[in-house]
Amino acid sequence: MTVIVASPSIERAGFSPRTIRMIEAVLIPVGALLASAVIFAIFLLVLGKSPATFFGLIWTGGFGSSFSVQNTLQRAAPLILTGLAFAIPARIGLTLIGAEGALVLGGFSAAAVAIPLVGGGWTPIIGLPIMALAAMAVGAFWIGLAGWLRHYRGVNETISSLLLSYIAIAIMNFFVEGALRDPASANKPSTMPIGDAYRVGQIPGTSVHWGLAAGIVLAVVLYILMSRTTFGFAARMTGGNVRAAQAQGLPVGILVVSCCAIAGACAGLAGFYEVAAIHGQANASLVAGYGFTGILVAFLARQNPLAVIPVAILFGALDAAGGLVQRRMAMPDATVLVLQGIIFVVLLVSETFYGRIPFLQPKRDGGR
Repeated sequence: MTVIVASPSIERAGFSPRTIRMIEAVLIPVGALLASAVIFAIFLLVLGKSPATFFGLIWTGGFGSSFSVQNTLQRAAPLILTGLAFAIPARIGLTLIGAEGALVLGGFSAAAVAIPLVGGGWTPIIGLPIMALAAMAVGAFWIGLAGWLRHYRGVNETISSLLLSYIAIAIMNFFVEGALRDPASANKPSTMPIGDAYRVGQIPGTSVHWGLAAGIVLAVVLYILMSRTTFGFAARMTGGNVRAAQAQGLPVGILVVSCCAIAGACAGLAGFYEVAAIHGQANASLVAGYGFTGILVAFLARQNPLAVIPVAILFGALDAAGGLVQRRMAMPDATVLVLQGIIFVVLLVSETFYGRIPFLQPKRDGGR
């Protein structure tokens, strides 16, 4: 028979299997980021640009001053929420990429609900929560629909959630350019402005809106939900083995739809803040790609809700520095998107290293 004996490095360090998994969860993503930086540096050298200048500008634009830090945090707020929108279904074994559609439709719903509220003279203390709940409810329904299709009809959730995103954007465009269009928005079709009274304020002492605080609180709550409750345990068990979960009598269908609804609510809330804190109305600016960047955030965070927060800040810094790179290095603003694409590909490759790092693996010896 085969006897597994711990390698000397593990024996000396006293690593438990849980510790090994934690080390891998940090070591491999960090290594993927470094490898992505090297690949992108080679790309810049081929273009005749300085990698040192580029990464220096990324630091300056993202963290180099108080203004830069606040700009980064502002852009990180929706990424935290869309990162959660991918991470939560991933814990139950689903690959949902429809956060962009839920964000757009949630933001549009918040703006549409605001029209009669503002016209009827409702106080913002009542109106803003109604707008937020509408955005979360619509987002929850939209992504929950993908979960329902997956479990009850066998439809691939990745394809359905992506197609639902395009449908959501089309629905918004239909109303924004039609029945709900503000006549004053000649150049850029938009809904009626929600007005200054209905705008979400800024965190005191900063220029960052309250969406950042909401995202952080929600990340903590969802971490507790998924790791410290029976619901989270049941979801993880379902994600590990659906048939075993069904054999144990777990309500797999309810768990799948619930996780998808939670994800949609997170994305819808991001849409609410984009309308109530940034744009003041619904228009094509809601389609900013936050939902797709959130996929990358969740991948790098290993679907850990708490890890989503620092990773979202990192990508918020990349986004914030894009304009500075464009001005100083005479490069397109989309250069940052190229870097994000490289990171995503390298992250996918890095998945093959989990459980295969030699010095973290037990040594197999033959024996009787």
